[in-house]
Amino acid sequence: MMLEITNLKVCYDDVLAISDVSLKVEPGKIVAMVGGNGNGKSTTLRAVAGLNAAAAGSISFNGQAIHRMPAHQRVPLGLSLVPEGRRLFPGLTVLRNLELGAYTRQDKHEVQNSTEEMLALFPILKERATQLAGTMSGGEQQMLAIARGLMARPKLLMLDEPSWGIAPKFVTKVLDVIQQVNATGVSILLVEQNLQKALGIAHYGYVIQTGRIVMQGTGQDLLNDERVKKAYLGL
Repeated sequence: MMLEITNLKVCYDDVLAISDVSLKVEPGKIVAMVGGNGNGKSTTLRAVAGLNAAAAGSISFNGQAIHRMPAHQRVPLGLSLVPEGRRLFPGLTVLRNLELGAYTRQDKHEVQNSTEEMLALFPILKERATQLAGTMSGGEQQMLAIARGLMARPKLLMLDEPSWGIAPKFVTKVLDVIQQVNATGVSILLVEQNLQKALGIAHYGYVIQTGRIVMQGTGQDLLNDERVKKAYLGL
């Protein structure tokens, strides 16, 4: 198993944010965690990345316990987080943002190769290579955020609300890119409010509610589940 979270509990200043989250990501799969705002989706990703401390439970990555490991030691293992809101460096160029995504890597030749791969995967970024990141559209910035996350050469790419704040036409493009990235062998843990879109591309999905996993199954099974339709899709 690539990622295994067991009975995870996370608190913010003694306030319970996650009470019991258990999920798995198999190698080469897209796994979606879906649910409404404030239910613990982002907190779970941040705990895996090492940005939120686990109050209880465990997180293992490729068989290695990482829940007590500092965040900066998790990236070289193959974990990369694309945060909600993108968190780019708006005053730097597209190319410089990409280079900063490879800060843990030492081989400059390999970093250059990765940069060229990203520009081939995201043609819009090649067109905008010398443009300041902050001057691009929301959808273009999201493409850059994903590309920057890939510059660390992750085995597991975690995406937090990639459709946030972008035009509907770009949402489909972003989801297409996620599938393309997955086709190269990178596993994906996707957090998304848009259940229909996320579960539509996911091999497996988890529904989180008030800090707990309340449903799980294949993406298609969850989309067809009457409880999901009623509670989240308004059907």
